[in-house]
Amino acid sequence: MGPFWSRRRRCDRPGRTESRTEAKAAEKAEADDDEEEAEEGSERREEGNERREEGYSEQVPFSDLGLTPPLCQSVADLGYLNPTPVQVQLVPAMLAGGDVWASARTGSGKTAAYLLPLLQQLMLSTSTGRTRTLRALVLVPTRELAAQVADDVERFGRLLSPCPVCRVVVGGGSLDVQRLAMRGGADLIVATPGRLLDFVDRGELSLAEVQTFVLDEADRMLSLGFADELARVLERLPARRQNVMLSATFPLKVQTLAARWLVNPLSIDVDGGAMPDTTAIVQRAIEVDDGKRTRLLRSLIRAEGWDRVLVFVATRQGTDEVVRELEKGDISARALHGEQGPTTRAGALEAFIAGDIQVLVATDLAARGIDIVGLAAVVNYDLPRSTADYLHRVGRTGRAGDSGVAVSFVTVDNAAHFRVIEKHHRLALPREHIAGFEPTDVARPVLDVHGGKKGLRPSKKDKLRATAAAGKVKR
Repeated sequence: MGPFWSRRRRCDRPGRTESRTEAKAAEKAEADDDEEEAEEGSERREEGNERREEGYSEQVPFSDLGLTPPLCQSVADLGYLNPTPVQVQLVPAMLAGGDVWASARTGSGKTAAYLLPLLQQLMLSTSTGRTRTLRALVLVPTRELAAQVADDVERFGRLLSPCPVCRVVVGGGSLDVQRLAMRGGADLIVATPGRLLDFVDRGELSLAEVQTFVLDEADRMLSLGFADELARVLERLPARRQNVMLSATFPLKVQTLAARWLVNPLSIDVDGGAMPDTTAIVQRAIEVDDGKRTRLLRSLIRAEGWDRVLVFVATRQGTDEVVRELEKGDISARALHGEQGPTTRAGALEAFIAGDIQVLVATDLAARGIDIVGLAAVVNYDLPRSTADYLHRVGRTGRAGDSGVAVSFVTVDNAAHFRVIEKHHRLALPREHIAGFEPTDVARPVLDVHGGKKGLRPSKKDKLRATAAAGKVKR
């Protein structure tokens, strides 16, 4: 079987008008395709499990991956005893110099898997002159993830000599401050697409000497609408380079992207698109009325004794409102959303990581890439729109061998969507009722004024009669 992106899907066929029989047949065919892909993914995961059972990953030390002693010492000092499965495969693949595509579930150690070999490549070729030449570029979707990757560069590379110079180029911050930091050049830049292009378009940064390009969180990058910016970045990179693409899930857009710009890539699939390790994460679904969610959240935080909780809310207004209600109950909380300035966002995240606040109320901004050690619980106050985002939210807890709990509030309005999430991830969570918060709301019938099934929606004559009747009542 070839790379997953080479398989065609029936949903890609050109659009045309279909009869009802044809539509049903197409739906069945698509369902069969989805089931086949799920079975293939399951087979790949079983193969990976067999390899791990044979001692493929757990017993391999970092030194056997081809890493230099300083890097091995750095990871040992940080408490990492053995590499994870994705690290076992990705590190030597990157050191070999070819293109690589890697998919692994949230919390699998993907960041270290590409940073360790990248730092080694830079160390072995770093110039000691006063001006550095940019030779490695890591592109990420958010400035929070960029800051975390830069922190990991510092942690892993602290014993290297010469030590590669890393700079962060992200939107939302001062252009002048970042321009000042770029004086003298850099060996490695971690950037978001928009701000990187600002520097390139102004002629203040050249990508002509980049030897290794890493696209982290590719699925998130495309879902946030960065496809055009990404294409412009790729146009400015040299033709001869190493490409590395990482993604926790592999939707069709990511498959198309991989097929377009990766050259004979080594495909690494370690539980790609799978749920985080459920043996470490207890997932709960609590039915509650919409208006009781905040009071239930306060009650759970106290009853469960969670020292740090990450709460996901759908909107900026929602985060601010939940924070106000938590603080009224003497629970320290901060909001984190995209409309905040970089200083405010960084301050909220730093306060949460340091333990200065108990609750961080965030939009999906924090769902990807942010590694918070020892996070006790994640609460889906609002459900994610995307089924894939559920995976990334849940994956914020239960990381690096720790245990955690993920709670979802299920209301009458979102119950159907939660069933879709369960089906997508092959879950069947029992519904819980908490004493004092038993749901009483009843699902309201939805009137589709824009259409619906033929025979059930109002016809033009029905609408005219209704309008006439309403006019008579008014008179």
